[in-house]
Order: sequence, then C-alpha cells, then structure tokens
Amino acid sequence: MAETINVQLSEGKKTKPTGDLDFGTIFTDHMFMMDYNVNKGWHDPKIIPYEPLSLDPAAIIFHYGQTIFEGLKAYITDDGSVQLFRPEKNFERLNRSSERMSIPKLDEGFALEALKKLINIEKDWVPTQEGTSLYIRPFIIATQPYLGVAPSTDYKFMIILSPVGSYYKEGINPIKIAVENEYVRAVAGGTGEAKTAGNYASSLIAEELMTEGGYAQVLWLDGVEKKYVEEVGSMNVFFKINGEVITPKLNGSILQGVTRDSVIQLLKHWDIPFNEKQISMAEIATAHENGELEEAFGTGTAAVISPVGQLTWNNKDFIINNGDTGQVAKRLYDTLTSIQYGKTDDPFNWIQKVTE
Repeated sequence: MAETINVQLSEGKKTKPTGDLDFGTIFTDHMFMMDYNVNKGWHDPKIIPYEPLSLDPAAIIFHYGQTIFEGLKAYITDDGSVQLFRPEKNFERLNRSSERMSIPKLDEGFALEALKKLINIEKDWVPTQEGTSLYIRPFIIATQPYLGVAPSTDYKFMIILSPVGSYYKEGINPIKIAVENEYVRAVAGGTGEAKTAGNYASSLIAEELMTEGGYAQVLWLDGVEKKYVEEVGSMNVFFKINGEVITPKLNGSILQGVTRDSVIQLLKHWDIPFNEKQISMAEIATAHENGELEEAFGTGTAAVISPVGQLTWNNKDFIINNGDTGQVAKRLYDTLTSIQYGKTDDPFNWIQKVTE
C-alpha cells in the first residue's frame, strides 16, 4: 500500500497530565484512521484530531462483535528519543486475529509506518516519569449497517494513544490471583488466541467476583476439563517449580503474547531450565505442598512482569515465595524494562526507533 497519509492537525491542544497516571483514561490530541470497503480495499489513511465516532446504530460491531485490537507501548529514553518494543509482532498478531474474525488483513509495514508517523506528531505526550510509557491501541471495527449475520463489507482501522503508569496499583510488587473453577474463557478452536472484544467481555463476570475478594486477576483453566492452567485475564502465566520455569503450551485457546515470547527468549539466553507444556492446577498445588513452587508471575504488555504472591484455588491460599518478588521475575522485569527504555544493550534487535 503506497497511499499518502493525510494529516489534519488539531487547532486546540489538550493539557498534558502531571502527577500519577491512571491506566487508559487520558488520550492524546490525534488519532490514526483508515477505512475499508469490499470494493476499494483499505483506503483513505489519515491522522486527525482525536474525536468521537459517528456510526450507524445497525453497524455490525454493535450486534455481532466483529472487532479486534492490539496493545503495545512507546518509551522515552534518557537522551529524549522515543522507541518501540517489537511492534512488528503486534501487527503480525493483529492480522492473525483478523483472519480468525473474518476481517480483511492490513499491510503490516504500512500500519507500522502510520503508527510511527502518529507518534512523531504526538511525541510530547510520551511521559517521562519512571515506569510510565505511551500506551498504543490499534483496533479494527466492523461498520457496515446490517443486521444479517455475516462478515461486514466495511471496517475502520484506528490507532489511539494514551500516556499511562502501571497497569496494576501494586506495580512490580506481587499480586493476588484466584483460580476460576466455574466459568471458562475459551476452548481450542474458539477465539481464545485472537485479541477480540468478546473474549474479554465474557471474562468480566468472574473478574468482578474475584475483585470483591481483593484479587487483582483471575487465572483461567482450560474450558473442557477445567483442570489445566491457561492464562490470567490480561497476561500469560509462568511458574518456577524446583528450578525449572514452566508456562502453558500454546493450544489454540491461549493468547500468543509478545512479552511471553520475549521472556522465553531471555530464559533460553540465560540457560535457565525452561519447559513449555500442559500443566494442571493439581500439579501446581502438589509443588506448593512439597516446597517446590518457587515463583509465579504473569507477563504482558501492560504490566510487563507481574509477580504472583498468592494463588487461591478451591478456597485454599497458596503463598508463593513468602509473598515476595522472586529472583527470576525481578531479573526479567529489570532486563525487559532496561531494553525498552534504552538503558541497556538490545542483543535481540527488539527495539525500533521512532524519533532520534
């Protein structure tokens, strides 16, 4: 795709926030938008002032949930340049989600070019406080006004930006999570490995119940036998058992996390014993009883690494590593964030510069 990206700059500028940043509540001055029509393909790419959308009440997104999204971040370095962490992987995954949800694929290179152009315009919005970043939300929605059940003929692809602090109020401090035994999130062959809105909407009821008990997140089990660990609501999950780090094997219902893949590469680079396999909650409980459950942590773009200090299953609390952050989780967090903020070398070529 070689279309020129048209730019319409906002006449007024929002007041940039100071102090602590909540996650996902503040948005920058501009956004990227591009339309699709079955006869024209993807067309009319533009950067315009951030504003509400006008959609027909019969738009397919409202009735059948045909939508996908991504999440990544831009970081500012000590010399004031802005950079991205493995953004090409997010656009690859966006297209995998598109395929599953019958949405036309994007030109990944063009989408990344559009993102970089948008960030260059909004570079003053990248926060500089320690632990902050500019969260990036690319997404596609079905816009055809039609009440028949069929893939839309029209879509919008958009990118919006939000300066953010930590996703969890605990930051790098360990969180409490509870295992969900009643509801299920996804099954192989479903939409679990796609980043689509319905996956998250269906998880809210369990997360609401867990939040009432003081838990930060839900740990989902497989949707068939309800015995094998899959993922946390907003993260992939890892366990360190008797010196070996284990994460559930991708099975068609687990999201292929970019941070997950990065963690696996780092573990192998450090020669830390690692295994990607199916693991049951019963195995984890036995490991805890035997004193072999040494660490647990989640991985994701929003939180990076989130240690788990307490895991609750069948009304039993498993305190992990005395509720403290484990050595592997801390090393992973320090290494990933140091690469993301340009404080250390990037041996994997994960970083892409946006501004110099």
